[in-house]
Amino acid sequence: MVTGGRGALRRRGTPLVVVAVAALLLVGCQQGPPEPVPTPEPTAEPRPVGSSQPIAVAFSPLRGTPTDPAAPRHPSLAAKIDNHDDARPQIALNRTDLVYEELVEGGLTRYLAVWHSDLPPTIGPVRSIRPMDPDIASPLGGVIAYSGGQDQFVAMMMATPLVNVVFDLDETGLYSRADERPGPHDVILDAAETMARNSALAPPPVQFDYGTADPLAAPELAAAPTSRIALVFSEARAPTWDWDAGSSSWLRSQEGVADVEEGGARVRATNVVTLEVGIDWRYGEVPKTVLIGSGEAWVSVAGRTAHGTWTKDAAGSPITLAADDGSPLRLAPGNTWIELVPAGGTASFTP
Repeated sequence: MVTGGRGALRRRGTPLVVVAVAALLLVGCQQGPPEPVPTPEPTAEPRPVGSSQPIAVAFSPLRGTPTDPAAPRHPSLAAKIDNHDDARPQIALNRTDLVYEELVEGGLTRYLAVWHSDLPPTIGPVRSIRPMDPDIASPLGGVIAYSGGQDQFVAMMMATPLVNVVFDLDETGLYSRADERPGPHDVILDAAETMARNSALAPPPVQFDYGTADPLAAPELAAAPTSRIALVFSEARAPTWDWDAGSSSWLRSQEGVADVEEGGARVRATNVVTLEVGIDWRYGEVPKTVLIGSGEAWVSVAGRTAHGTWTKDAAGSPITLAADDGSPLRLAPGNTWIELVPAGGTASFTP
């Protein structure tokens, strides 16, 4: 079981009116009473409070942040991003809306990263598909990019509603290899051109509920102060997240080393969602994260962590997060990492 969270994170006049009367001292000759001052009639016109025209407000479906309602509507771009040591630093991770981290063979992890609010010109390194990726990507619609994979896994992804942009099948120049990166960790996608060619696709639906910048402050959520999230996927992968109040974000490390994206910026997230998941070994050495079902969940936002449950009814359904009292577990507006930690791993949350 994923450990370290449940026990530590569960609970679970009358107004006063003063009237001053001034005494009138008469000195010398009395001049007679002063003329009464007429009381002004109340006005029937209301005080102006601003424009009466409604203000259009739009929100990013995958971040919950305000966006320009006049901006063009466009699909999301999901991509299978490598997390091998030789694939680091990855490109534009901090511009993602969502990142799902999953266990793959050899105890390593790989990302299914999703861009929508902030589309970079290029992304990568792009790697091959895995059997759980159709369940992750299907609710998003839009485009999925990957370098290939076993025929059965590619067929599973091709059967989803997403447009598949596959390196092995690309004859139009959307992919290239970066000379400065070692193969096979060198496949780079032209994200801007990919989106331009698929701009007519629908934007993604909302995947999570969003609240305030501190959505776990309500006492009934019993959120515990958290300075560090420590996760163990396997002996080879143990990422951590440290709360940084100065930037109001979680800062990521991997195996004790600060995790950075290309350009040197620290990888960061507004929300970290940790899900305890089962592993299906029907595909031999390739593990499949089980996402159709339910399990324990921890939501970490603004230096707090609340415990609850996650559910996902079908491949095309989003993940639903509920607190222990049954209320929705809301995220803060911003980017989110979803950590799919196997039941045999661990998750701990340090005050």
